[in-house]
Amino acid sequence: MSITVEEVFETVNMTVHQHFDIRTVTLGINLKDCMDRDLTKFCNRIYKRIVEKGKLLNIYADKIQHKYGIPITNRRISVTPVSLLLEPLPRTTKAAVRVVKTLDKAASNAGIDFLGGFGAMVQKGMTSSDENLIKSIPEALSKTKRVCGFLNLASTQAGMNMTAISEFGHILKKLAAMTKDGIGCAKIAVFANVPEDNPFMAGANHGVGEPDFSLNIGISGPGVVRNVIASNPDCDLTALSEVIKGTVFKITRAGELIGREMAEQMKVDFGIVDISLASTTAKGDSVAQIIEAMGVSVMGRPGSTAALALLIDAVKKGGAMASGNVGGLSGTFIPVSEDDGMIKAVKSGALNLEKLEALTSVCSVGLDMFAVPGNTPAEVLSAIIADELAIGVANNKTTSVRVIPVPGKRSGQMVHFGGLLGSAPIMKVPKIAAPDFIARQGRIPAPIKALRN
Repeated sequence: MSITVEEVFETVNMTVHQHFDIRTVTLGINLKDCMDRDLTKFCNRIYKRIVEKGKLLNIYADKIQHKYGIPITNRRISVTPVSLLLEPLPRTTKAAVRVVKTLDKAASNAGIDFLGGFGAMVQKGMTSSDENLIKSIPEALSKTKRVCGFLNLASTQAGMNMTAISEFGHILKKLAAMTKDGIGCAKIAVFANVPEDNPFMAGANHGVGEPDFSLNIGISGPGVVRNVIASNPDCDLTALSEVIKGTVFKITRAGELIGREMAEQMKVDFGIVDISLASTTAKGDSVAQIIEAMGVSVMGRPGSTAALALLIDAVKKGGAMASGNVGGLSGTFIPVSEDDGMIKAVKSGALNLEKLEALTSVCSVGLDMFAVPGNTPAEVLSAIIADELAIGVANNKTTSVRVIPVPGKRSGQMVHFGGLLGSAPIMKVPKIAAPDFIARQGRIPAPIKALRN
């Protein structure tokens, strides 16, 4: 694909006035060839590789940012799912925690913002290595700063691992209790149908189908899309879809150029461009405000799901026209704490947990960065997760949950996480949901649509 420099400079106005940026450059690193039965040798190998490649990532990100004047907000690394790397090591949580501390130290010394991949693929069952990693999550993520985790608990092909989902509710409660305001829970996401090339945290991992190294790009432009919608207040929805498609086409081309050029300079494979619209707490950088600019009175009120479906479809079509390498999650994030419009919608009562779940049936991620009372029972957390992942399994799409049970907080109160994580109103959830259902454990079989052979 031929991309001109002139096309990129079309985005300068978007960058200066509408918060357009390259949200992340994420280098995927294969660590399988570092595996060893000697824990010290293994840790030394992964530390050396991550520091070396992480420093290079920063060097070339700085060069590209200076050349084109487009901010590269985050520099990240994703690694092979760590439960696979733990297979030859002693089945103790101490070994898992030592590995995660090594990853954290390497990311810090390389100047990397976040490192993803501390997780496991357990959609059908769990090995002893998987179980060991899951048990280590509270200690591992409470004692590190830059490492993020993921668990794939369900897939359309395998069904839902209800045993793991049931256990994870208790893991979340422990992790929340070990970190201020439960913030450790923001560093782990659970999935149905997790992609292997996702550049966004917390779910990033370098899947087993990936090459030794690949550079994945995450672009973002809610402010750009909101501005173009506000500039077209009278057109019908067909025309509005075309306007959004054209805008996303332009910003995706910028991501494509930057990704290809960085990959070439680093001598690694170019992976994908993730075209997700990712909110921030900055004024005007809100997906909820895009929906409201389309004509919905407040995000969460009737019409929101239809408007979000139109938006995501247009985003995907525009991105697919601009790049042959669209991947990752690609669509629209609707996190609560990181989006000023979502926060206002929850506080006003227009958006509750049930409507948020309905919105996730069409969005690209799921229930993301929402806070619930700290005394929410573990089985209720597991039930919320099960409902959301069922949407992904039934619809053959990626869905995810990042829920934060905030110790000491009640529904209606606020919690302030700070930085990119923003603030969240504590959402009301039932104190009892489906205890007998969750306690059954086992596996919900794959839907009939999985039988495609």
